[in-house]
Amino acid sequence: MAASPTRWPGYLIADLVLVAIFAALGRNAHEQSPWGALETAWPFLVGVLVGWVVVRARRSPAALFPTGVVIWLSTETVGMLLRMLTGQGTALAFVLVSLAVLGLFLLGYRLISQLISRSRRNR
Repeated sequence: MAASPTRWPGYLIADLVLVAIFAALGRNAHEQSPWGALETAWPFLVGVLVGWVVVRARRSPAALFPTGVVIWLSTETVGMLLRMLTGQGTALAFVLVSLAVLGLFLLGYRLISQLISRSRRNR
């Protein structure tokens, strides 16, 4: 299910905001200032942008597959690679938590969007 291609900027912004929220929540959970979230978020934000380019998300920004899945996995993979290259932590627990939370965030709102669209069409 695809959203109108003219609505793609909203999906890109949502992806970026959700990644920033993920970083802020993580910093807060570790009793670090959420204001430093950009330090945590930037590798994952780059991953979002890489995913958008790779999957050409403008065409079908609301699609769970392949758009959402590619963006999610790109966000995680590129984010972790950049964290490793810059000496930031990549402990297994962090990798697993980030994979789960980013999946929930980046796929979850797309699923909700599709369910709402489907519900409106069936009325």
